[in-house]
Amino acid sequence: MKISISGIRGIYGSDLNLHEIGKFTRLFASSMIKLDGECVISRDTRPSSRIIAEFVSANLMKEGVDVYNLDVAPTPIAFRESRKYKGGIVITASHNPLEWNGLKFIINGRGLFENELDFMLRGKDISKPNKFGKSFDIVSNYEDEVLDLIPKQDKNNGIFGIDLGGGAACGYSNQLFQKLGKKIYSINDIYGLSSRGPDPTTDDLMQLRKLVVSNHLDLGFAFDLDGDRLVVVNDKGEKLGADATLLICIAISINLGMKKFVASIDTSLSVEKYVVENGGKLYYSKVGEANVVNKMLEVDADAGGEGSSAGFIMPKFNMCRDGLLSSAIISSDIKVIEKCLGFSSQYNQVRSKIYIDSQIQAKLIDKLRDILTVESSQVLTIDGLKAIVDDDSWILLRPSNTENAIRISVESKTSRVQSLYMETIKRVQQVYDQVK
Repeated sequence: MKISISGIRGIYGSDLNLHEIGKFTRLFASSMIKLDGECVISRDTRPSSRIIAEFVSANLMKEGVDVYNLDVAPTPIAFRESRKYKGGIVITASHNPLEWNGLKFIINGRGLFENELDFMLRGKDISKPNKFGKSFDIVSNYEDEVLDLIPKQDKNNGIFGIDLGGGAACGYSNQLFQKLGKKIYSINDIYGLSSRGPDPTTDDLMQLRKLVVSNHLDLGFAFDLDGDRLVVVNDKGEKLGADATLLICIAISINLGMKKFVASIDTSLSVEKYVVENGGKLYYSKVGEANVVNKMLEVDADAGGEGSSAGFIMPKFNMCRDGLLSSAIISSDIKVIEKCLGFSSQYNQVRSKIYIDSQIQAKLIDKLRDILTVESSQVLTIDGLKAIVDDDSWILLRPSNTENAIRISVESKTSRVQSLYMETIKRVQQVYDQVK
């Protein structure tokens, strides 16, 4: 089981069971929203999500918390809706395999910061059965709120393919695009039924790519199971990289007058270069949605996100990765895509991970820091270890927030990225053999 600012995640029935789910739910209720609180609940379409949602709801009401139930709904909609209440819990494991599940906690319209998570985990699981909360079914008007944000467009401006992956975005995404005046073709749009896996970033999305090409569509959009991640397919049926997708969203934001941005430290240099060349400023944060949001609030940023997951965030609208909002923004100004792809193609990234027990990850990174400090122009330690090789090349090694793994990212503007990556992998393996 993984516990981080990304939530509580594990394999349901194995390391994540109802006992653990009840404990964490009660800790959240007692420490973060307290007695007489209010909590929004939503879930994705995993086989275990319904029973977990019902159990979470019962535990919250036992703690005297009123529950506002969205039932199946994308994570971004739960975050947006939670602004009306004290807290929220999303039952999801996002892009993880179907046997996984988890709890994502929301407070003040955002995910928990690291100090808040620590505070919650130090609390005591003591029930207060003197008052029971009530349960209410609610409906979000998220789609109409997006319409108020996106500039008005001509009817039928663009034709798009949408792959919902049988996830929580089913129905919501179709309604959003119809209200935007877009013509759409949708696939995998029945809850719980999909021809592909839960993570569109790793799936080949062949069905969507064929749909786009055969019907001469402008773009295709694929969502993960809880709708916070978005993958874009261009009119040639090619999957766009996550950094390029984030760059497109930021470029359109610049066209809307935004100037101040935050990106996670693993984001491509192309984003920073584009922002600066267009008169904006970019700040870096630790990886993790809540860390990006924390930095955004600190510097009063207009937008930004995580390059590794194409997780676009516009904090004044929603303080989480929002795949639905991203797709709407991209569909509103598809003319910028070619320019952004030309810009991002100057930089090459390789991302991977090595499964390493979490107990030795810190020791591994410490040893690698000693080595890379000698060989690099600068070493940053705000999140794991980032070695700046030169103005256009860097290496990042950091523990995963969601898996027992070390994530490895390498970027360079030249063709040396592959050799730089292979050198890094070899070095990590050598150090791992020493410390394991």
